[in-house]
Amino acid sequence: MTQPSKGLAVLTLGAIGVVYGDIGTSPLYTVKEIFGETTGIALTQANILGAVSAIFWALMFVVSLKYVVLVLRADNKGEGGIMALLALASSAVQHHRTKTILFGLGVFGAALFYGDSLLTPAISVLSAVEGLSLITPELTPYVLPVSIIILIGLFVFQKKGTAQVGQLFGPIIVVWFLTLGAIGLWHILKTPAILQAMNPIYAIQFYADRGAGVFLAVGAVVLAITGSEALYADMGHFGRPAIRIAWSCLVLPGLALNYFGQGALLLAHPEAVSNPFYLAFPSELLIPAVILSTLATIIASQAVISGAYSITRQAIQLGFLPRMRIMHTSAEESGQIYIPAINWALLIAVILTVIAFKNSSAIAAAYGIAVTGTMLITSILTYFVVRNIWKYPLWIALGATGIFIALDIVLLASCSVKFFNGGWFPVVLAIMLVVVMWTWREGRQVLMKAIYDDDPKMSLFINNLATSDIPRIDRTAVYLNASSETVPQALLHNLKHNQVLHNTNLIITVVYADVPMVSADERSVVNALGEGFWQIKLNYGFMQKPDIPQALMLCEIPEFTFDPFSTSYFVSRETIVSGHGGAMAQWRDELFSVMSRNAGSVVGYFNIPSNSVIELGSRVHI
Repeated sequence: MTQPSKGLAVLTLGAIGVVYGDIGTSPLYTVKEIFGETTGIALTQANILGAVSAIFWALMFVVSLKYVVLVLRADNKGEGGIMALLALASSAVQHHRTKTILFGLGVFGAALFYGDSLLTPAISVLSAVEGLSLITPELTPYVLPVSIIILIGLFVFQKKGTAQVGQLFGPIIVVWFLTLGAIGLWHILKTPAILQAMNPIYAIQFYADRGAGVFLAVGAVVLAITGSEALYADMGHFGRPAIRIAWSCLVLPGLALNYFGQGALLLAHPEAVSNPFYLAFPSELLIPAVILSTLATIIASQAVISGAYSITRQAIQLGFLPRMRIMHTSAEESGQIYIPAINWALLIAVILTVIAFKNSSAIAAAYGIAVTGTMLITSILTYFVVRNIWKYPLWIALGATGIFIALDIVLLASCSVKFFNGGWFPVVLAIMLVVVMWTWREGRQVLMKAIYDDDPKMSLFINNLATSDIPRIDRTAVYLNASSETVPQALLHNLKHNQVLHNTNLIITVVYADVPMVSADERSVVNALGEGFWQIKLNYGFMQKPDIPQALMLCEIPEFTFDPFSTSYFVSRETIVSGHGGAMAQWRDELFSVMSRNAGSVVGYFNIPSNSVIELGSRVHI
């Protein structure tokens, strides 16, 4: 959450550094790809004016109007991102099938975001390092290994956290956007005819002239708006005003000037089409330009990698992924986290992607589908927010979002033309991730049902204790239980093996709300069950890290004071045994079993002191 003590200027600087790194590096490859071999667009004056006009109005319509004006309003208690939007959009939907469809869309959008987190570092770093070839052709063989070394360094650095270098990000990207604008303005002043491209008629004519090839043209123009989703995803860290100010005052002017400048360069020197971004610089500034571009792409990659950590934590809290080790890298910002499993998986995938595709142009085909797919799902979910949360009439809700949904469909269809040239990659990746996420969610439901169907009810258990002579010891026992109605498995095993009860028994159920944050005042709900037993429900938002000992310290329980030194935590660990004829297919049972065995321990996840834990296992057939 945005901290009130931070000034708007500091937040705006941070937003420039983190939010706009991705879209800010798009000038490196967008114009080059529009006139690349795969699109077949001839390098004529009309096409140059049309292409620059198409880019400019894409920035104005998609980024400025859709995201900055509309989508940023759809915050979930100040938080953004597709999982936060999913929770918000589904909260007012009563129809079960509609809610299931929305969850399916949200999960697929999150899976596509992982594809974006994989492809952005690959295409950004490659496109920056490819500038080495322009310094001297002899450096061309080093582009791939240098890119891989930079990417390895980037991912190895993640465990240090962005807190250590966060203050450097903003100034570097400010210099980047000022440089973009200055170089662009220099060429505009030399060839002012490019300013005709501000007329949207040129964009319309550009698309009209493409005929059957219009989808290839649109698919290339899409590269200019990649990173738009970051505006929404990082809203919780910087706030709506800072993101809007940064876009309006620096980012949009810098991008627009640079794209117009590249167009002006091509009007005057068509031979620069091989790499209009780098060739826009004077030769004596080429080496500094490559260095600055590389720094900018590293920062852009950092933003989407951090986004992958955030969306993973949200997915875990919402029940779509197993527990993972989550490390907080900042004492001030709760959103700055590091997840080792995701980090190393991304690193391996990024390196394999770079080796397989070899250059930024090849990756561009795959990149567009991941971005436009996420954008389309965001537009659909926004409709449900406008209609069901904001309570606008149907015609206003459709009017506000329908045009964006239609546009996103066109953008996605355009990028899909390159499906067999690499576009299949993020789609296949997303489908695999959806299968994994949905299997985990459904498997947990099957597992909980298998456990709790046979477990005794808590109320009957308490009643039986009134006449029981089970010995008691003068300590406190904490039992974690996903159900508030049944006896915890760990409690049953403790009685079976140790034949003893503690004087005070706290049955803890952790509940994640469909909101990013739950205030401390609403953290706990305590219910006395009798016979020394208390039912405690701990409420957390899906952006928060649960801390059970800290929550118990703040609980108000009559005639009881929590003492961490006389408290034992009993947790159960289920060994999944898959069988035939279950609720899921056999292969999904096996997949869930593997995921369950490799899930992170509840001890670290709930911040429980490891020297106070007793873990009891059980075998569960599903």
